[in-house]
Amino acid sequence: MKDIMGLMKQAQGLQQKMQDAQAELETLQVEGAAGGGMVRVVSTAKGQVKSLHLDPSLLVPEEAEILEDLIVAALNDARGKGERLVAERMQQLTAGLPLPPGLKLF
Repeated sequence: MKDIMGLMKQAQGLQQKMQDAQAELETLQVEGAAGGGMVRVVSTAKGQVKSLHLDPSLLVPEEAEILEDLIVAALNDARGKGERLVAERMQQLTAGLPLPPGLKLF
């Protein structure tokens, strides 16, 4: 019975830590870039885009398709960095807990 109570206490502690981590991930920012930094996107670790910077040399109407591709690449770069940051935080939170491999809590 003691093991179950200890496990319940750990679960409650983990729940609070996860809530804190969720709140923190809403404020942590990552920057994605494409085209050698000519297109930069800043987003939260959770994926909310905060800002977009375009190098003025890219604002050529005939090259709109290239600009669109670079924006998509920068957004995907930022999303990937955010996902890695989330994974790192989860690993820190769950270290030492007997969780099954591949369990996604976020």
